[in-house]
Amino acid sequence: MFCTVNAIINATVSVLLIAALIFVKRGDFKKHQKTMQLAIGLSVLFLLSYIAHHLLAGSTSYGGTGFTKKIYYFILITHILLAGLSLPFILFTAYRAAIAEYSAHTRLAKFVFPVWLYVSVTGVVVYLMISPYYA
Repeated sequence: MFCTVNAIINATVSVLLIAALIFVKRGDFKKHQKTMQLAIGLSVLFLLSYIAHHLLAGSTSYGGTGFTKKIYYFILITHILLAGLSLPFILFTAYRAAIAEYSAHTRLAKFVFPVWLYVSVTGVVVYLMISPYYA
Protein backbone atom coordinates (compact mmCIF):
# COMPACT_ATOMS: atom_id res chain seq x y z
CA MET A 1 0.00 0.00 0.00
CA PHE A 2 2.77 2.46 0.89
CA CYS A 3 4.29 1.99 -2.55
CA THR A 4 1.12 2.93 -4.37
CA VAL A 5 0.61 5.95 -2.12
CA ASN A 6 4.22 6.99 -2.70
CA ALA A 7 3.82 6.70 -6.47
CA ILE A 8 0.65 8.80 -6.36
CA ILE A 9 2.42 11.42 -4.26
CA ASN A 10 5.38 11.46 -6.68
CA ALA A 11 3.09 11.78 -9.68
CA THR A 12 1.22 14.63 -8.00
CA VAL A 13 4.49 16.40 -7.16
CA SER A 14 5.54 16.06 -10.82
CA VAL A 15 2.32 17.71 -11.98
CA LEU A 16 2.65 20.44 -9.35
CA LEU A 17 6.23 21.18 -10.39
CA ILE A 18 5.22 21.57 -14.02
CA ALA A 19 2.24 23.74 -13.02
CA ALA A 20 4.52 25.91 -10.86
CA LEU A 21 6.89 26.37 -13.78
CA ILE A 22 4.00 27.46 -16.00
CA PHE A 23 2.77 29.89 -13.34
CA VAL A 24 6.17 31.52 -12.90
CA LYS A 25 6.69 31.78 -16.68
CA ARG A 26 3.33 33.59 -16.87
CA GLY A 27 4.34 35.92 -14.04
CA ASP A 28 1.75 34.55 -11.62
CA PHE A 29 4.08 34.43 -8.63
CA LYS A 30 1.33 33.87 -6.04
CA LYS A 31 0.13 30.69 -7.75
CA HIS A 32 3.75 29.65 -8.26
CA GLN A 33 4.44 30.11 -4.55
CA LYS A 34 1.34 28.20 -3.41
CA THR A 35 1.99 25.38 -5.87
CA MET A 36 5.61 25.03 -4.78
CA GLN A 37 4.59 25.04 -1.11
CA LEU A 38 2.18 22.22 -1.86
CA ALA A 39 4.89 20.32 -3.77
CA ILE A 40 7.27 20.67 -0.82
CA GLY A 41 4.57 19.61 1.64
CA LEU A 42 3.72 16.53 -0.41
CA SER A 43 7.42 15.72 -0.73
CA VAL A 44 7.72 15.76 3.07
CA LEU A 45 4.67 13.47 3.26
CA PHE A 46 6.31 11.20 0.68
CA LEU A 47 9.52 11.02 2.69
CA LEU A 48 7.62 10.02 5.83
CA SER A 49 5.64 7.40 3.91
CA TYR A 50 8.81 6.10 2.24
CA ILE A 51 10.55 5.68 5.60
CA ALA A 52 7.47 3.97 7.07
CA HIS A 53 7.33 1.58 4.11
CA HIS A 54 10.95 0.54 4.47
CA LEU A 55 10.64 0.15 8.24
CA LEU A 56 7.45 -1.90 8.06
CA ALA A 57 7.45 -3.70 4.71
CA GLY A 58 11.09 -4.23 3.85
CA SER A 59 12.27 -4.24 0.27
CA THR A 60 11.29 -5.97 -2.95
CA SER A 61 13.76 -7.33 -5.50
CA TYR A 62 13.31 -6.47 -9.14
CA GLY A 63 12.43 -9.61 -11.08
CA GLY A 64 13.13 -8.45 -14.61
CA THR A 65 16.04 -9.72 -16.66
CA GLY A 66 18.38 -8.62 -19.42
CA PHE A 67 18.29 -5.09 -20.77
CA THR A 68 15.15 -4.22 -18.79
CA LYS A 69 17.00 -5.01 -15.56
CA LYS A 70 19.87 -2.72 -16.58
CA ILE A 71 17.45 0.10 -17.38
CA TYR A 72 15.65 -0.42 -14.06
CA TYR A 73 18.85 -0.26 -12.02
CA PHE A 74 20.14 2.75 -13.96
CA ILE A 75 16.90 4.63 -13.25
CA LEU A 76 16.83 3.45 -9.62
CA ILE A 77 20.45 4.40 -8.89
CA THR A 78 20.20 7.83 -10.50
CA HIS A 79 16.87 8.38 -8.73
CA ILE A 80 18.31 7.53 -5.31
CA LEU A 81 21.51 9.54 -5.77
CA LEU A 82 19.77 12.62 -7.10
CA ALA A 83 17.01 12.42 -4.47
CA GLY A 84 19.57 12.44 -1.69
CA LEU A 85 21.72 15.13 -3.23
CA SER A 86 18.87 17.42 -4.24
CA LEU A 87 17.06 17.66 -0.91
CA PRO A 88 19.29 20.32 0.68
CA PHE A 89 19.31 22.30 -2.57
CA ILE A 90 15.51 22.17 -2.80
CA LEU A 91 15.23 23.45 0.75
CA PHE A 92 17.85 26.15 0.18
CA THR A 93 16.12 27.28 -3.02
CA ALA A 94 12.80 27.52 -1.16
CA TYR A 95 14.53 29.41 1.65
CA ARG A 96 15.88 31.96 -0.84
CA ALA A 97 12.34 32.59 -2.06
CA ALA A 98 10.99 32.76 1.49
CA ILE A 99 13.44 35.54 2.41
CA ALA A 100 12.68 37.36 -0.85
CA GLU A 101 16.11 36.80 -2.43
CA TYR A 102 14.43 36.17 -5.77
CA SER A 103 17.48 36.53 -8.02
CA ALA A 104 19.37 33.91 -5.97
CA HIS A 105 16.23 31.76 -5.88
CA THR A 106 15.91 31.94 -9.67
CA ARG A 107 19.57 31.10 -10.28
CA LEU A 108 19.35 28.05 -8.02
CA ALA A 109 15.96 26.94 -9.34
CA LYS A 110 17.30 26.71 -12.90
CA PHE A 111 19.47 23.80 -11.74
CA VAL A 112 17.41 22.38 -8.88
CA PHE A 113 14.03 22.27 -10.65
CA PRO A 114 14.96 19.80 -13.42
CA VAL A 115 16.67 17.50 -10.92
CA TRP A 116 13.63 17.55 -8.61
CA LEU A 117 11.34 16.88 -11.57
CA TYR A 118 13.56 13.98 -12.70
CA VAL A 119 13.48 12.51 -9.18
CA SER A 120 9.70 12.74 -8.90
CA VAL A 121 9.07 11.29 -12.38
CA THR A 122 11.59 8.47 -11.98
CA GLY A 123 10.02 7.62 -8.63
CA VAL A 124 6.84 6.78 -10.52
CA VAL A 125 8.78 4.89 -13.21
CA VAL A 126 10.57 2.79 -10.57
CA TYR A 127 7.21 1.99 -8.97
CA LEU A 128 5.67 0.97 -12.30
CA MET A 129 8.65 -1.24 -13.13
CA ILE A 130 8.84 -3.02 -9.76
CA SER A 131 5.13 -3.22 -8.87
CA PRO A 132 4.58 -6.58 -10.63
CA TYR A 133 7.10 -8.12 -8.20
CA TYR A 134 5.46 -7.03 -4.94
CA ALA A 135 4.41 -10.05 -2.92
